[in-house]
Amino acid sequence: MASSVYDFQALSIDGKPADLASQRGKVLLIVNTASQCGFTPQFKGLESLWQEFGEQGLVIVGFPSNEFGGQDPGSNEDIASFCELNFGVSFPMMEKIKVNGADAHPLWQWLKSQKPGFLGTELIKWNFTKFLIGRDGQVIKRYAPNDAPASLRADIEAALKVEAKA
Repeated sequence: MASSVYDFQALSIDGKPADLASQRGKVLLIVNTASQCGFTPQFKGLESLWQEFGEQGLVIVGFPSNEFGGQDPGSNEDIASFCELNFGVSFPMMEKIKVNGADAHPLWQWLKSQKPGFLGTELIKWNFTKFLIGRDGQVIKRYAPNDAPASLRADIEAALKVEAKA
């Protein structure tokens, strides 16, 4: 059983292996994204956080998902192009995954078990659910889809102030 976010791997949006252990000691904001959702403009806010706090140790990781209303139907290449052209996304994006059900990516199964949502449900209810991970690889907080990226600023700043343990 996984003990931290560093126990997981994924594939980047261009198909290359991405080992989350390579982010050890950083603060992560992991988000399920979609290109055709009412919350899609949050890409701009996520990119702003990445630009502002990246050098201090924040890494934003987007995981596209087509589970909610079919709002990310394109290929990984289409999604990458859309995010870059429309929102200037330069933070890491992973390949399209499932976040719910038996086929949910193992990372997302773990995230949901660590910080269940409203009334204890582990289900991801919509696009742009966010998980803040501390430098120790543990989930600090889960945010709802309608929580704007800017509203996470104080929590991110607090997480960045915590020193990574050797």
